[in-house]
Amino acid sequence: MSLSDFFTSVDLNTITPKNGYYTSHLGSKINCYVDEFPDLDHSVDIAIIGVQEDRNAINNPGCALAPDYVREKLYQLHEGSYTTKIADLGNIRQGESITDTYYALKTVVGELVKKDIIPLIIGGGQDLTYAQYLGYEDLEQKVDLVIVDSHFDLEEDENSESIATTSTSYLSKIFLHEPNYLFNYSNLGYQTFFASQDSLRVMDKLYFDVHRLGLLSNNVGVAEPVIRNANMISFDISAIKSADAGANANATPNGFYGEEACQICRYAGFNDKLSSIGFYEFNPAYDNNGQTAMLLAQMIWYFIDGVYNRKKDFPLSPKSQYLIYKTSLVHDDHELIFVKSKKSDRWWMQVPYPSGGSKNERFHLVPCRYEDYQLAVSGEMPDLWWRTYQKLT
Repeated sequence: MSLSDFFTSVDLNTITPKNGYYTSHLGSKINCYVDEFPDLDHSVDIAIIGVQEDRNAINNPGCALAPDYVREKLYQLHEGSYTTKIADLGNIRQGESITDTYYALKTVVGELVKKDIIPLIIGGGQDLTYAQYLGYEDLEQKVDLVIVDSHFDLEEDENSESIATTSTSYLSKIFLHEPNYLFNYSNLGYQTFFASQDSLRVMDKLYFDVHRLGLLSNNVGVAEPVIRNANMISFDISAIKSADAGANANATPNGFYGEEACQICRYAGFNDKLSSIGFYEFNPAYDNNGQTAMLLAQMIWYFIDGVYNRKKDFPLSPKSQYLIYKTSLVHDDHELIFVKSKKSDRWWMQVPYPSGGSKNERFHLVPCRYEDYQLAVSGEMPDLWWRTYQKLT
């Protein structure tokens, strides 16, 4: 089966402005599936995938129509100071059942990641995150997952015998999936009044990283190492405050500002490890003058800008491009080792594998901040080191 079998072409006539595109517009640069499916074997870095599926988007029917509304705005943005190699594969339509849609997205994501092409998914409901995650099932690697969301979508899943799930329970599905290839889960922007104390205890028990909106507001740079650790990202548009992104039936007054959402997406693009990203829950029915569609298009533009400005400083080679810093704890003989890239000034921390933890490597590298190094210099153990070590055990 060819990947093209999963897609329907884009009707450019409905999204192209009257005067067409300038030569510098992305609409003139992106190889869009109109008549002929793009050739993915030659020079493609990013593949745009629309998914017209909203049957399990709780309280947000209509978000299946999102992909073309976002394309309309994205194609009118100018290319940055680089040469993009982007293919738009068109839309995956609703399958006969929701599991058919999941299977199509899972297959497409898996094949693209194998080709070193980044799938950029425009949903659709956030339950599609589970299908995005399933795309990694046959890749024989552990997955670090980052979700930008005001809620933990941990409701009990009624479809335990099926891969079908909902936008409020898909995370439970990921946590319970067998075989388990999830190494770490991180949340950015949860709001405490939307999170039960039971769910917070679960996150703490599993040593997962969850970051309150209040800790990131006006300080979104704190999220950079978290994002840098991700293989895949899922962004719920309702994590943005309703004044900046109102096109969602579940929008709330508090959330990230539009500029912060764009910065998060640029950090995601910078991440050498990141191999897929999805944007979910945008609902055109609630959009005011296309403002949320434009914001989402700009977020995607910043992601693309980040990808084409990657420093390629991970994995850490050659060693001449890095500085090694060693610190000792006050009440311990233990030595903490930090690595700093000369190219990007970004930091990593070495966390040793417990005995027998890894046959090939002696330590695990986890992205960190300069502040973690300063904490270690003062003689204290960074919490990030401890939580990572517990996950490796």
